[in-house]
Amino acid sequence: MSGIAERLAALAEQTLEGRPLPLRIRAWDGSEAGPEGAPVVVLTGRQSLRRLLWKPGHLGLARAWVAGDLDLEGDLYEALDRLGHLLWHRDDQAGRRRRQSLPAALRALSALARPRQLRAGAQLLALAGPAGPPKPPPEETPTRRGPLHTLRRDSEAISHHYDVGNDFYSLVLGPSMVYSCAYWEDEAGTLEDAQRAKLDLICRKLQLRPGRRLLDVGCGWGSLVLHAVEEYGVRAVGITISEEQAGLARKRLAEAGLTDRAEIRVQDYREVTDGPYDAISSVGMAEHVGATRFRAYGEQLYGLLRPGGRLLNHQISRRPTTDAGRYRTDEFIDRYVFPDGELETIGSTVGLLERSGFEVRDVESIREHYALTLRAWVTNLQRHRAALDAFTTPGRVRVWHLYMAASALAFERNRIGVNQVLAVRTTDGGDSGMPRTRARWLGLPPHRARPAH
Repeated sequence: MSGIAERLAALAEQTLEGRPLPLRIRAWDGSEAGPEGAPVVVLTGRQSLRRLLWKPGHLGLARAWVAGDLDLEGDLYEALDRLGHLLWHRDDQAGRRRRQSLPAALRALSALARPRQLRAGAQLLALAGPAGPPKPPPEETPTRRGPLHTLRRDSEAISHHYDVGNDFYSLVLGPSMVYSCAYWEDEAGTLEDAQRAKLDLICRKLQLRPGRRLLDVGCGWGSLVLHAVEEYGVRAVGITISEEQAGLARKRLAEAGLTDRAEIRVQDYREVTDGPYDAISSVGMAEHVGATRFRAYGEQLYGLLRPGGRLLNHQISRRPTTDAGRYRTDEFIDRYVFPDGELETIGSTVGLLERSGFEVRDVESIREHYALTLRAWVTNLQRHRAALDAFTTPGRVRVWHLYMAASALAFERNRIGVNQVLAVRTTDGGDSGMPRTRARWLGLPPHRARPAH
């Protein structure tokens, strides 16, 4: 009689449109099946199979991974990339990518398991053991009710993600404590160099200078506020709705002797009333706003700026959907990483900012930079794995490992992007206050054109 791995591989390949299994399987009985040399998916017990049968698709896989019912031997990036080829294919006629295969395959396996009279279903049920859906791992967010993006619900969602612990984030992010895409002027540089370059790029785009007033929306642990005050002489207010972030940000300001020039508040952007500001930065925060509230978000920030003031909106974007269906957030991300987070296309973001009153002056895609940043964070996580397990739960560390590695591949494969949008509130007379060339407002040497011949 064949082993469990061989039986599972044979059943799986029935649903993979004739394509071979991309990963090797090792089951709890020690049997293996699949291509030699490929990363090995380790099913540690019957519970792993039950998770996939009761919740086929991303969420079932994620729950098995987080709980430790499913493990991996080999390179996680390679394993996820191989799975990605099942999740996406390119339509030859339209040239567009569509989701397919793996979730459909798992759903098909699950459907086979339900009718007991089917031979394949009986085999799967026998392999999975006692029927019944397993409980989700404790790291999963509880069921959320009520309207999206109320002050209370947003506060709970932010707490789930950012209040994992400052010690945890300090090991993953490194000394910069910046939790957004870095700017890699040199791929051989360090993460700290790249994060400092990103903070400086934002300050230059906002044309910060001594005496100007900056509002940093979603200030995190205060790194941009510190940089802007120390290097550009501004007076700054940083707001966050994470108590843990605010506590550390205030401590860092105090240690730098900057409490007379900067303030950190636990405050939602909708509650800020003390404008006008000369500049507003929003870095990695707008993903939490929600599609239905984004225009109101833009109008709120517009109202807080003086005429001629600038907004730098740094935001992850999604690719446009390729069918008539509504875009849906990945279940794993929603349940374990960013509850209630929503991604929009860059076109939608620009359009909504314009309808909020802004003139959009510049859009810079830095997609490849985020892939490098995430790989650096994963390296930090792997290096400090034992300490991270002590600061939180091993399941939580597995969540962060999976989401960061998968996100790095998503940026590399152009499934998601990230953009810096520079917008301005013009004066009543239409004056933007912007220099005519990008080089001037970035503080770069002017371009010297060659004489025409």
